[in-house]
Amino acid sequence: MNENLTINSSIWKDVRNNLREVFPHDVFRSWFEPLYVVEETTNAIVFGVMNDFTAIWLQENYLDVISKNLCREAGHDVKISFRIQDKEPQVPQETSSISQKQKKNTPHAQDRGIISMTLNKQNTFENFVVGSGNQMAHAACTAVVNTPGRAYNPLFLYGDTGLGKTHLMQAVAHSVLNKYKKINVVYTSTEKFTNEFISELQKNNLSAFRKKYRYVDVLLIDDVHFLSGKERIQEEFFHTFNELFEAQKQIILSSDRPASEIARLENRLVSRFQWGLVADIQAPDLETRIAILDKKATAMHLELSRDVIETLANRVSSNVRKLEGALNRIASYISITKSPINSELVEHVLHDLFFEEQAIEVTIEAVQRKICAHYKLSLNDITGKKRPANIAFPRQIAMYLCRLMTNHSLVDIGDGFGGRDHGTVIHACKTVENAMEHDVSLKRTLENLQKMIKQGS
Repeated sequence: MNENLTINSSIWKDVRNNLREVFPHDVFRSWFEPLYVVEETTNAIVFGVMNDFTAIWLQENYLDVISKNLCREAGHDVKISFRIQDKEPQVPQETSSISQKQKKNTPHAQDRGIISMTLNKQNTFENFVVGSGNQMAHAACTAVVNTPGRAYNPLFLYGDTGLGKTHLMQAVAHSVLNKYKKINVVYTSTEKFTNEFISELQKNNLSAFRKKYRYVDVLLIDDVHFLSGKERIQEEFFHTFNELFEAQKQIILSSDRPASEIARLENRLVSRFQWGLVADIQAPDLETRIAILDKKATAMHLELSRDVIETLANRVSSNVRKLEGALNRIASYISITKSPINSELVEHVLHDLFFEEQAIEVTIEAVQRKICAHYKLSLNDITGKKRPANIAFPRQIAMYLCRLMTNHSLVDIGDGFGGRDHGTVIHACKTVENAMEHDVSLKRTLENLQKMIKQGS
């Protein structure tokens, strides 16, 4: 065997170019681009890899496709094996797919860790606007970057859709990958975690799944409320959590609600999610919304008057995603019409969004009135102490819709229903969510009630 053979004198060069065309860019860059040949004979190739995890992952997931391509190029069977190497051999600059300057600024795929889902390059701390509603969550995330696994572990972020949870989580991923060399990071969603588990379970290959998620330095899981009711996935996640926590590896989770309010989530997971720091993210105040618009408009090279910025900030207040969407629509209008925009035109261009925002302003009383009308009950029935089924369940539905559609706290909602405590409201929400999972007609009824409540408001 030739101990000094490089990838440029091997058929691997042609095979790798073929794989570049077949696989998505992020998959190719993470698994095939770093591969290099350390030994080669007529019938065998030994690839150098950075660590055991990479060898196992390639062996269990991509060995067949590599083998088939090598056999096709060589014209005969080629035996493949992997060897852990400390250093990759130098590749001549003229044959490299990226320049030396790019290599200097872009760490090696294995040095940067493992990313399960593609990160949005815009989701960095530099692009995140800090305000009163997200200050604590932002500070916690920056602390995690400085001391992963030791500060706030686990970190549990929760808040409504579009308020910046995913942005902060990806900002942590970007920062730790840039700050620490050879750190393994997995960022994924609960849905993807679930789908991967089911896929590997069907293939009787759970060992690869567990190696991927239990041998990392930082694990970031988005939307953990989707664990609700998934008993087998909760069991797997429980053991994954324990192994990482005991090894002092950083865990960051996000949800649209506190862990205690996630229906059909095992108590042992609820307690673990609350072990570290729980930080909620609130809708941005007016000053923060103006700062977000200013920052994004500058990034888009978009010149808007102060009146236009303030109109947008005042009229779109529910979440950051809608705010950015409104600005994108304004930018598109300016690009198409080639004309400046003022506050009056903003009202015209975004009239549907503004109408939707107005409809979001829902009160506890509005919800109670609609539920009473639908179930033919009185307001005293809903807020009183009576507990027959024909009153108790509509009351729970009303509490659930108040939690879903208003900005009131659990305590406020309990007070609005005859001075009940926040635990009663949590129980009501879980009861209704469980009922909807088994009754499609109830789910449709609640969707229609939501529409009517918004229209009535």
